[in-house]
Amino acid sequence: MTDARLRHGRASLALSFFAQGVAFAILVTRIPAIQKQYGWSDAVLPVFLAAVPVLAGVGSFAAEALARRFGPAAVLRWSQPMVLLSLLGVGGGREMWHGALALGLFGVSVGMLDASMNMLGVSLQRAYGRSIMLGFHAAYSLGGIVGASLAGLGAYGELSLLVSYLPVVVVLVPTVLVGSQWYVDAPKAGGAGAAVGVGEGAGRAAGAFSFRLMLPLCMVMAIAYIGDSTVANWSAKYLQDVLGSSEALATVPYNVYMVTTLIGRSVGDLGVRRFGAVAVVRSGAVVAAVGFGVVAAAQTPWMGMAGFTLLGLGLCVIVPQTFAAAGRMFPADSDVAVARLNVFNYVGFLVGSPLVGAVGDAWNYRGAMLVPMVLVLVTLVYARSFDGEGGRYGGGHERSRTVDVG
Repeated sequence: MTDARLRHGRASLALSFFAQGVAFAILVTRIPAIQKQYGWSDAVLPVFLAAVPVLAGVGSFAAEALARRFGPAAVLRWSQPMVLLSLLGVGGGREMWHGALALGLFGVSVGMLDASMNMLGVSLQRAYGRSIMLGFHAAYSLGGIVGASLAGLGAYGELSLLVSYLPVVVVLVPTVLVGSQWYVDAPKAGGAGAAVGVGEGAGRAAGAFSFRLMLPLCMVMAIAYIGDSTVANWSAKYLQDVLGSSEALATVPYNVYMVTTLIGRSVGDLGVRRFGAVAVVRSGAVVAAVGFGVVAAAQTPWMGMAGFTLLGLGLCVIVPQTFAAAGRMFPADSDVAVARLNVFNYVGFLVGSPLVGAVGDAWNYRGAMLVPMVLVLVTLVYARSFDGEGGRYGGGHERSRTVDVG
């Protein structure tokens, strides 16, 4: 495989991560407008919102089967336009069943998209022989910032959902279709007689996928998304209701969180190369736990925002490294590992917000912030699951296969 092909594959995959960040953010940040358009009550809305990650889990399993037959590049090539086009269905519908069908399509296709994107990211990282996964997720974070900004402009201008979504779809669908011609299905490691230097436990798993061996990574993935969904769903309410901020100021923490997530992921690969994945994941977990602690103890809105800033810097490294660790653990079966692991993304999303809300209602919201704080510290227990040979990605046997592609 040529250096130029790998570079093109890396750039086109980063574009896909960016486009997905835009699509997801522009949908979720306009949920109030979607609720209003379809006339969904506060009791009905959670049902639709919960159905999306459930269907995304179904889509992730579908991606596993389709990738086995056609390759993850083909799955990504067609699932990404489906995600974008489903936005038009959400924006253009009027009846309840229109919205249900469009969100259902979005859920299934986004699960296929998330799984196949990370499959390609893991295989490209293996071909490079060094950490590049955080860079892809940084592109997703950048897309999220752009999408949220576009949604904010649409809401400020009182544009309909269809008018807000149409330019995004018109630009991104042809862009990702053109970019998809450079996707790279990098060959899997392993095979008959292949040695894989990624630690004793991983070596035992290299022959065939074992869900039992991957359970620690599944738990870490779910915990990371419990933390992320806590920030997404509760940061504004916490600042306004607990810390007494204005409504305008209460919208700032999530934007700050997204920016710090982008910054952390942009430099995170350098940290993995220098200190190893285990050290980076441990540091991220500690910083995130400190962030939740600061939020829980905050007496002013600005102190609360400082805590949410730390959360962005801490949580941002965990998810990309969890996907990368699954790829190292099962190098000959990484597509299966990534697809199964991706389901726990949605498990964390489903559990996080109701969990914090239940604790907040039963106790108080300061105490509720201690729940994800304790959970994220559990990541420290499983940090060795992120180990590669010598404690770093690309050490030993893997280093001998490093490709100098910039």
